[in-house]
Amino acid sequence: MLDSLKALDRAALLAVNRAHTPALDALMTLASNRSVWFPAYAVLVGWLIYLFRRHAWVLLPLLLAAVGLADSITSRLFKPFFARPRPCHDARLAGLLHLPDGCGGQFGFLSSHAANSVALAVFLALVLPRARFRPLKWGVAAWALLLSYSRMYLGAHYPTDVLGGALVGTLLGWLAALLFQHWRPQQHANHRA
Repeated sequence: MLDSLKALDRAALLAVNRAHTPALDALMTLASNRSVWFPAYAVLVGWLIYLFRRHAWVLLPLLLAAVGLADSITSRLFKPFFARPRPCHDARLAGLLHLPDGCGGQFGFLSSHAANSVALAVFLALVLPRARFRPLKWGVAAWALLLSYSRMYLGAHYPTDVLGGALVGTLLGWLAALLFQHWRPQQHANHRA
């Protein structure tokens, strides 16, 4: 059974990785590049400070904790513990992969990019008011999907690496949003008293 899952994982990765074009190479490399999305995240943080004002001092630490924990858990716990080589470091696959952005670090289980971006998307989806910020929520969700897909496209992660990272990000984003929602009504009640 495990061998069948691994074979399916490799086949899915190769299907995504082989569907490449020069334009997609550029887009996926750009999407995975931290120097591109750090400025976008900085703008988002500034906007959240403006939007939430007095609640930003609790919202931002929770958001940063969700994203930071997603990164730490995947990079410092899962990757060294499971020591699963990235597809580009697997001798059976390395020669078959198209690698427009090089190979990256040695281990890939779980994907930190997927965990971080999904934690952000889930947190914002649950914390931002529903109708008013629907386009932003969809945009952040689309960003998380693009970033996660780019990791497979670039041959840096297997689909299960990305799925596992997304699950960690979902859990942490949900927990951080739950803490924020729990704190926020209490704050309103305290101001009325």
